[in-house]
Amino acid sequence: MRDAYHEELDSIGDSLVEMARLVGSAIGRATTAMLDADLQLAENVIAADEKVDTLQRELETKAINLLARQQPVATDLRIVVTSLRMSADLERSGDLAQHVAKVARLRYPDSAVPRDLHATILEMGQLAQRLMAKTAEILITKDVDLALQLEQDDDAIDLLHRTLFQHLMDDRWKHGIETAVDVTLLGRYYERFADHAVSVARRIVYLVTGDYADEVDPAAAAGGVAEGITEGTQPENA
Repeated sequence: MRDAYHEELDSIGDSLVEMARLVGSAIGRATTAMLDADLQLAENVIAADEKVDTLQRELETKAINLLARQQPVATDLRIVVTSLRMSADLERSGDLAQHVAKVARLRYPDSAVPRDLHATILEMGQLAQRLMAKTAEILITKDVDLALQLEQDDDAIDLLHRTLFQHLMDDRWKHGIETAVDVTLLGRYYERFADHAVSVARRIVYLVTGDYADEVDPAAAAGGVAEGITEGTQPENA
């Protein structure tokens, strides 16, 4: 029974990693579809989001069953509850990647992004994908130091987001209102995608340490993969 219990806990973690990898790939492919006006790729990204939704539903079912049958305590309880919240962040990230792909589909055969903003949007897409790749790594390693660093990495996305608004507010903007709306939405999608990646990383800090990320001393956490995560108290009926 104890082995089966730990297998169920591990499967929840595995599902989170798979979700992070799927949505990271989705935001990269959605960016390509939009910049290249690739309708088929956009459709693939939109359809593939169902896999992320399915993983979240399955994870929620596993978590609820564990709470009902095993009544986990201490670290194990933190794993189950925090995983539910992380899965919601990752599911929303998948939706945001899908939104980018839907903008690509809406504007086909044209690109929704003016040529002079292609480099900025491409960089935002690449940064968002790298952030989510780091999030997947953090989910595997439970590296508190790396999780705390992710918020700093998010600053680059925020800077690019502000750069987009500077273009939109410039008197020399010549691409019209419709394109301005598209670019505004796209910038928001990437910025929120990155925020969800950071949110998952912050929840890992809590999962491992029992403290919220803004309460953890980065110096004390350096190189830290907290021991508590592997030493959860067993439920009495495990």
